[in-house]
Amino acid sequence: MKKNIFLLLLFISSIIIGQVKGKITDKNGASLSFVSVYVDKTVAGTTSNDNGDYVLSLTKKGENTIVYQILGYKTLKKEVNITSFPFELNIELEEEKIELDEIYISTKDNPANTIIRNVIANKEKNTNKYSNYSAKFYSRGLMKIKDAPEKFFGQNTGDFGGGLDSTRTGIIYLSETISDISFQKKPAKFKEKIIASKVSGQDNGVSFNRAEESNINLYNNSIALFNDLISPISTNTFSYYRFSLEGVFYDKNGKLINKIKLIPKRKNDRVFNGFIYVVEDDWALYGVDVIATGAQVNIPVVNSLKLKQGFNYSENIDAWVLISQTIDFDFSVLGFKPSGKFSYVYSDYNFKPASKDKTFTNEILTFQKDATKKDNHYWNKLRPVPLTIEEIKDYQIKDSIKVVRKSKKYLDSINKKQNQFNFLSPITGYTYRNSYEKWSLSFNGLIDDLGFNPVQGFNTSLGFSYFNQQNKKGKWWSAGVKANYGFSDKRIRPTLFFSKKWNNISRPKIAISGGVTTAQFNGNEPISKMDNMIRSLLMRDNYMKIYEKEFAKVSYSEEIKNGVYFSSSLEYANRKPLFNTTNYSFARQSKNDPYTSNDPLDPTNFTNPSFTEHNIAIFNVGATFVFNQKYLSYPNIKENIGNDKYPSLSVNYRKSFRASNSELNSNLFTANLRQDVNAGNYGDFSYNIKGGVFLKKKNIAFMDKLQVNGNQLTFVMDNELNSFGLLDYYQFYTNDKYAEAHVEHNFKGAVLGKIPLINKLNFHLVGGAKTLLMADKNAYTEYSVGLDNIGFGKWRFLRVDYVRSNSGGIKNDGLLFRFRVF
Repeated sequence: MKKNIFLLLLFISSIIIGQVKGKITDKNGASLSFVSVYVDKTVAGTTSNDNGDYVLSLTKKGENTIVYQILGYKTLKKEVNITSFPFELNIELEEEKIELDEIYISTKDNPANTIIRNVIANKEKNTNKYSNYSAKFYSRGLMKIKDAPEKFFGQNTGDFGGGLDSTRTGIIYLSETISDISFQKKPAKFKEKIIASKVSGQDNGVSFNRAEESNINLYNNSIALFNDLISPISTNTFSYYRFSLEGVFYDKNGKLINKIKLIPKRKNDRVFNGFIYVVEDDWALYGVDVIATGAQVNIPVVNSLKLKQGFNYSENIDAWVLISQTIDFDFSVLGFKPSGKFSYVYSDYNFKPASKDKTFTNEILTFQKDATKKDNHYWNKLRPVPLTIEEIKDYQIKDSIKVVRKSKKYLDSINKKQNQFNFLSPITGYTYRNSYEKWSLSFNGLIDDLGFNPVQGFNTSLGFSYFNQQNKKGKWWSAGVKANYGFSDKRIRPTLFFSKKWNNISRPKIAISGGVTTAQFNGNEPISKMDNMIRSLLMRDNYMKIYEKEFAKVSYSEEIKNGVYFSSSLEYANRKPLFNTTNYSFARQSKNDPYTSNDPLDPTNFTNPSFTEHNIAIFNVGATFVFNQKYLSYPNIKENIGNDKYPSLSVNYRKSFRASNSELNSNLFTANLRQDVNAGNYGDFSYNIKGGVFLKKKNIAFMDKLQVNGNQLTFVMDNELNSFGLLDYYQFYTNDKYAEAHVEHNFKGAVLGKIPLINKLNFHLVGGAKTLLMADKNAYTEYSVGLDNIGFGKWRFLRVDYVRSNSGGIKNDGLLFRFRVF
């Protein structure tokens, strides 16, 4: 115990050497967190932690003026003569007196509206002043949980890394990063180099607190990190907010600061509540103190998200720049109630950075060598915000636990519990793990692959798979065998597979498989196994049509260059037609009222084969191009994040050859262009365009023809930009050429939000159009209009579309329902 106390005191003392440190309180002695502390006439500094403690690094002794600033309290400029380090300076702040000026009281127009209009009018001018800069960035993420459930769906939840006390309360996540960041406004570019990163209780120390995602800019029309909430100073803010001037006060430099209250026109719209502070005459943000509910961010598990920002005046560029930010949050999900805070400090701004040509590339995040291996001495020296006693203790405990939990003895004991076999294991599945040697052996339970169709009847699979992780860089291999059995056709169909991946950078992967299986006639698999089972058993709608194939296949894929993905496969198969073998269903119909046949083109054909059995080889080679793809370079991992300013293009060539009948051989080219565009306050726009052409029109097998994804379900779970809502399965196919296009725009609140009374429902208008062109068929079109975000309060899970179709003059219409969790 004494040793631990000594280490704790040593840890704290190492923080304060060569620095000014102290505690910030109000007049009642209560600690003040998130107080900005910096040297006067600079934008370099720190903030106080949750206990009100701060540490400010200074480069010189002697006369210094230190500024203490926080919303709601008077800014304090403290002149001190520092003779030696460490220098202790405790501060007491006085609450700010906010009063309405007589001029504002006598103004006929709402003065808050006038101020907001001035801010909007000056957005471009103000942000242009720091259109290019580099800076230091520090982030800290902290997540706690209270009264954590011991079990979840019957499974032990564990101790969350060792951070819980006897009441199952404590820190479950703690991380820090120190980065160098660079920013360019036009065209928008960002670059971050992480100098140091650590996560409590983890070896790799990779924190995912990215500076670009954390840089919440209310000068933008919408806030992406908060699910595109409308900024109170967006160009169309008056469609979403009312404003009230609560009062004014003067900052340390004599600038008049206006406190503006945000009043949402509709409480559950995509808006904030709270206050923003605006500098008079400069019409720039001085501070932000806002909150959003789960209903407003459209994430049901969220109770609240709070954002605070502090800005400081830079004499160098005559502008107000962001120096500190916190995001507080609390969730409620399935009995778990985590809460936490992410804190950020910006310092050492350079508004005339070096050449931008070499700074900005598609690699927007990098890690300095050994960034995740910095020792305590390094962190104590550079950490701008001191740790609280609770955080220090969490690091110490979890660092000690980490060593123990990497040991063979501990991992074997954990595996002993995990590897217990129970009476449900044959049904639900079972995995035997060896965590120390990093391999596992799994058994597939009876319900893993349970299904029903009139060909096989009830069917399920049993199998084993082996997984071996060979290093932390993404190298692994896996192998397995599975046997599917149909209780009606009494057929066993065994398959086996082997796959291997070499790394998490270019992700080269090879897969080898073979055996006997069933496959849908439409290779796009528009009908899920679960949907088909439910519809068959409850309504006798057996939409899925299948055939049998004995096959051997090898495939390879890799990202050969940033944004260029290569894929290829070669398969040789024997394909056989199948017939229905059962008429069983839960539906109360006559036994003489059968399912439709297994022939996708003739539902009444129960006797003749739907195609002639044949052998065939199929070779595929393709590439996907994500233009100007941005990516993050973590240690041992490349994470691609795309680029929504450009579409992605996929091209593929398929050659069918060595068929039993040469007429079945074919050559096919296909292409696909798609993009999702964030239109800010005006919603989201998406499109998906496909096309294909055979080099020669031949009488090929039906499963090799180009087919589109139809839909005959009322409750839809598939991707709405990849299928047609009212088109029957297997209705459109071709051995010639075709093209299809899907376009959709979700207006969010841009349209319905402006209609009185209706806007209180907070529904989102969605419009779409789809078309299909085939060389040997009439054009098919669909138009849809729908309502998204339907539900109650923050639970917005339903979307309803009215769809109208037209094909060769034959019109149809119907409703489609889509469910989503978030």
